[in-house]
Amino acid sequence: MVEILRNKNAATRFQILVEIAAMQPNIQQRDIAKTLNVTPQAVSDYVKQLLKDGLLISRGRSRYQVSTEGVDWMLQQLKELQVYLKSAEKAVSDIKVTGTIAGGNLSQGQTVGLVMREGLLFAIDDLSVGAKGIAISDANEGEDVGVTNIQGIIKLEIGEVTVLEVPNMQKGGSKNVDLDQLQSASRGRKPIASAGIEALTALKRIGIQPDYIYGAREAVIEAANSGLSPVIVCVDEEIPMLIKRLEEAGIKHRLLDLRLS
Repeated sequence: MVEILRNKNAATRFQILVEIAAMQPNIQQRDIAKTLNVTPQAVSDYVKQLLKDGLLISRGRSRYQVSTEGVDWMLQQLKELQVYLKSAEKAVSDIKVTGTIAGGNLSQGQTVGLVMREGLLFAIDDLSVGAKGIAISDANEGEDVGVTNIQGIIKLEIGEVTVLEVPNMQKGGSKNVDLDQLQSASRGRKPIASAGIEALTALKRIGIQPDYIYGAREAVIEAANSGLSPVIVCVDEEIPMLIKRLEEAGIKHRLLDLRLS
């Protein structure tokens, strides 16, 4: 392993050399101590050792310079650190596993394509879809399966949220909603969310149980970010806050007023 990672003394020597290289030639050891969260006496002891080892050169009181040998040692440590970081990054990438749904019968070690369908990530045997990975286990169609070593970009278009405005109780509530228009705007759409008692009641009047009642704003944002185009039926007094949140999230939306009068 890299010397400055396995040896605290070497790590502190390296950090002090870095600070001196940044501040040379006028060095304030108390500033180095504060930056490294050690005592000024500790910095003084390290500086003396670095001078003795030839990694530092003294140019007078509080004036130091990193020697050629010191620069070479620092560069060597950086080189070893870069090699180690690359190997660590590869190790982390190799163990990262993403959950998907098997779009067919898959085998362990099989290279699979990755696509979004109805807001869910599927692993399929078609490799022309742009993104691919390796299945970590056997899986039958419809089962969950882990995929690792993902490469490429998973194609995904952000959806649009349809906001259906209904009146609050002071303005008639669900009794003052155009139910035909509500039925038409909701037909075939998933998911459907409601915000407010009046919105929930209006949906129930046309036989629809919403998918989300609590946290409806964030639910439709998450759905749109997953490629779906959800509907949210919302009481009028909550509309400004909802529109503001959608705009903050960068989600396209359209607003339909379902009030009869």
